[in-house]
Amino acid sequence: MDLSSISPTLLIASLMVAATPILLAAIGEMVVEKSGVLNLGVEGMMIMGAVTGFIAAIETGSPWAGFLAAAAGGAVVALLFGFLTQVLLSNQVATGLALTLFGLGVSSLIGQGYVGIKANGLRRIDLGWLSDLPFVGRVIFGHDPMVYLSLLLVALVWGFLKYTRAGLILRAVGESHDAAHALGYHVRRVRLMAIAFGGACAGLGGAYLSLVRVPQWTDGMTAGAGWIALAIVVFASWRAGRVLVGAYLFGGITVLQLNLQTAGAKVSVELLSAAPYLVTILVLVLISFRAGRGGDAPADLARPFHASG
Repeated sequence: MDLSSISPTLLIASLMVAATPILLAAIGEMVVEKSGVLNLGVEGMMIMGAVTGFIAAIETGSPWAGFLAAAAGGAVVALLFGFLTQVLLSNQVATGLALTLFGLGVSSLIGQGYVGIKANGLRRIDLGWLSDLPFVGRVIFGHDPMVYLSLLLVALVWGFLKYTRAGLILRAVGESHDAAHALGYHVRRVRLMAIAFGGACAGLGGAYLSLVRVPQWTDGMTAGAGWIALAIVVFASWRAGRVLVGAYLFGGITVLQLNLQTAGAKVSVELLSAAPYLVTILVLVLISFRAGRGGDAPADLARPFHASG
């Protein structure tokens, strides 16, 4: 095995790209769960975002139109989940699983005519001399806009939940929807807005896969990304900073195992391919145990709201 063929600079730069779709989906799901809703349909929303974003980008010739369509598509599918669980009071776990199956099936159907077509992806931002700096230029200043948008989104979500009145209301709804309702807050409205935001983020994550990481449509291309995003939210104890760490850890192990395969590592390909999932979950489990049992899980997570309003 020739480890000298692995470039640390390219490894770190690549892990940021690999982590971006997971990070987008995970930070959106964290907001949803903070409102007291458990949506297991992240995988379905991501794959719908991937196919709608890809189709929109192909038809318009603009990747940005694709990302907008993906966010809208993910939000619409998420609101279907929201209507079923918040208005009709269907079981959140069962409905989320059904949403994943629905997304996988519908995306396969509408994406049939676009298999094998290449899309125009996003170009990396040219920051002049900053992009030419050794190591730092490629690692920090050599990415496409969505990488920076995902980092900005994490910061905004953290600030929103910690410092704003709207964030306090959202957290209050997640902790005790009955108390929030008694104080005059519209529990269903808050939760539906959070669900739509989570769906939009998952859609953006899916579109990043089909427009940037692999700029073409492939049936089932999310390949479990939505499930690892769900795991990251739980084991990161519903904290934005730990969600970022978890997503980048997963991206780093994903890129590393690909580089090890290229370098001729004498380890089975199957084990290397499973490594990102196993290592990420193991590390996040250890972090959550150190933080104490229960973490910061909202008290009313997955509990239906029955009161009118």
